[in-house]
Amino acid sequence: MSLKRRIRVDAGFSMSSMTDLVFLLLLFFILASTMSSPNDIKINLPQSRSQQTTKHVVARVSIDNMEQYSVALGDGQPQPIEPDALEPYLVENLQQDTTSYIALSADQDIAYQHVVRVLDIAQHNNLRLVIVTQKPTNQ
Repeated sequence: MSLKRRIRVDAGFSMSSMTDLVFLLLLFFILASTMSSPNDIKINLPQSRSQQTTKHVVARVSIDNMEQYSVALGDGQPQPIEPDALEPYLVENLQQDTTSYIALSADQDIAYQHVVRVLDIAQHNNLRLVIVTQKPTNQ
């Protein structure tokens, strides 16, 4: 007498749980990427037609429309700094490298004396400085 099995084992794989998992991961990364912004300082840059880019930027000095200074070394996050502490901070943290630049991002609505202050610091300490601008909107 032979007994027959009534329950058959199927060797298939259900993809529904895998698609749910992929959807949840995709949703997580979309939400996480929109919450982090690479530049938290809002600066209205002046416009320029110059297309030159500098590749060896070691520090970024930013001055916003409230005349508040911040410095980001390398690819780090900008850290607020007092204007009087800017020169010692730059000299202490930057090496005298002739191929590296400091990028100055200054809001177009601030007083020119703040830009001149950073230019004087760079000139006095033999640091190379570039001014960051944006492309004109009418082109």
